[in-house]
Amino acid sequence: MTAPDNILQEVAALRREINHHNRQYYTLDSPEIPDADYDALFDRLNELEQVYDLVTPESPTRRVGSEPLAQFVQVTHEQAMLSLDKVFDEQDLKDFESRMKKRLGSEASLEYSCEPKVDGVAVSLLYLDGVLKRAATRGDGLIGEDITHNIRTIHTIPLRLDTQGLTGRLEVRGEVYLGKAGFEKLNSQAKRGGGKIFVNPRNTAAGTVRQLDPRKAAKIPLQMYCYSIGLVDGLEMPGRLSDVFGLLEAWGLPVNPDRSVEMGVDSCVEYCLDLLDKRNVLNYEIDGAVIKVNDLQTQLELGQNARTPRWAMAYKFPAEEKTTQVIDVEFQVGRTGTITPVARLEPVFVGGVTVSNTTLHNMDEVKRLGLRVGDSVIVRRAGDVIPKIIRVISPEKNVIARTIVMPSHCPACGSVVLKEGEVLYKCSGGLICPAQRKESIKHFASRSALDIDGLGDKLIEIMVDQELIFTVADLYRLEESQIRKLERMGPKSAQNVIAAIEKSKQATLARFLYALGIREVGEATAQALAHHYQDLQAIIEASAEEHEQIRDVGPIVAAHIEAFFRKEHNLSLIGNLLQYGFSLKRETISATSDTLAGQTFVLTGSLEQMSRDEAKAKLQAFGAKVAGSVSKNTSVVVAGPGARSKRAKAEALGIKIIDEAAFLALIEGLIH
Repeated sequence: MTAPDNILQEVAALRREINHHNRQYYTLDSPEIPDADYDALFDRLNELEQVYDLVTPESPTRRVGSEPLAQFVQVTHEQAMLSLDKVFDEQDLKDFESRMKKRLGSEASLEYSCEPKVDGVAVSLLYLDGVLKRAATRGDGLIGEDITHNIRTIHTIPLRLDTQGLTGRLEVRGEVYLGKAGFEKLNSQAKRGGGKIFVNPRNTAAGTVRQLDPRKAAKIPLQMYCYSIGLVDGLEMPGRLSDVFGLLEAWGLPVNPDRSVEMGVDSCVEYCLDLLDKRNVLNYEIDGAVIKVNDLQTQLELGQNARTPRWAMAYKFPAEEKTTQVIDVEFQVGRTGTITPVARLEPVFVGGVTVSNTTLHNMDEVKRLGLRVGDSVIVRRAGDVIPKIIRVISPEKNVIARTIVMPSHCPACGSVVLKEGEVLYKCSGGLICPAQRKESIKHFASRSALDIDGLGDKLIEIMVDQELIFTVADLYRLEESQIRKLERMGPKSAQNVIAAIEKSKQATLARFLYALGIREVGEATAQALAHHYQDLQAIIEASAEEHEQIRDVGPIVAAHIEAFFRKEHNLSLIGNLLQYGFSLKRETISATSDTLAGQTFVLTGSLEQMSRDEAKAKLQAFGAKVAGSVSKNTSVVVAGPGARSKRAKAEALGIKIIDEAAFLALIEGLIH
């Protein structure tokens, strides 16, 4: 059926509108209309295309995937897709700049385009007169594979550039990746449906772009960031890479918002350190930063080696995944009696630290991994996240394989182990179990709780083993002479421990609550309880329904709090503690002071009067958000001694910076 002009105009308008909303939703994460309204536009376009036979390859309705391919077609890159040399420290990055200046015969400052090194798959997009004609993998740099059928399913990649009258060929290169949220959603769906669990975002992205069936590829929410251009034929392009990015972005191509232009290598180092600081809050995986000379003519002058350009460098961050071996699996008893398998590993440096053990969470996780003692495994550690075994590799090569079995009796006290719920196993010994006593006392004395200086894990274990203490209340009956008799404890050390125990009686109500080890009650929840009730007895008497009135306290946590204070032995313990003279200082918000709700703080450098955790808890108690990196949304940066990159970025953005003294004065002004 021939389409009348008004239908052609409506189809064109619908395509423009849908492409606009695709960009707002998938690229900018800023949807302008509800899903139902978007669906109505999409359905109308699809209907008109079918009725009037107006389907075109670049239509937004064609992103669902076509029939599977029998095999891939090879693509020869007209300009080679090069790799990048890598550096791992600041000095190597400075040496990189020195080499370029020497080759250029000039000491003039160089301008750089800096961007995150997205952990994905390099691809090439070829546009002809503004329409996507072909997409290919990098391959060996010279020959790749045609993956157009899969790339067309990625919503962040425009099938037609948002420009009028564009003629000629344009090759855009970028990284296809799977965002963290998309990866988590895929695995959640897989767990619910009993499907295959994906190992990591990069492997998932790599497997998807080389999927023969584009209908399967369409189910994976891949995204892309452009990082350069290759072949340009018949088009006038800017002379600076940063301006090229601006042009690509104006045409609707996705460009990384975390990119930056820096003058001189020292500024590039600061950019890299800032990026490392916020690595774990980005919504996509990165393994470093990419530093490129910004001027395209200078890039040509510098040229390239056999496989790498001389004008670009990858600054690599500490690896977040490494291979190691499981030496043994032990079973650890927590302070509530939960028994957890813990893998002892051949020490491996990953994510910036040496890891020698990691929790396996529960036996279901052991079963899911198919883990045995002696297996080679991949360990992942991102930022401050607890290391995690994500996959067993080559299990057939394990010649000492030993099956991991939950013990029938508690490894600490010999009591029978009972299963609780679907996945948990617990010691039935209760407080007669020394492990539970040890862990509860360690938590009580920890830095984030009552911060009893000098009362470390080893000393607590010795005291419990020698039956000097059975509960946390026994700490306050200890005498200096008892501690002096312990191994490696002289008179001065004993005096210091007794003094620290005495000092802990001046704890705030919030710290006391956190120290009790109430299930699911962390520092922030303890602060919220203390500020809401202002009195321990009020908390004890309150119901779960009353607890739920507190911000961020849901029904499950509220039930745990009520249950804790309904148990007689917990009330008896609290009564014993109060007999020893706890003051439980109250922190109340002054009626004349403004709260910090709606403000975002960043803590950087060393704080001398309190720990970072304590400062964070105080800010959160007054409604502030505490972020790990500086951005335009940051309200205040608290900069202690040693603050560097975050302070510099705050200065550049004109964000308020205060020192620790001013921070303490601010908090004091909000507290009676």
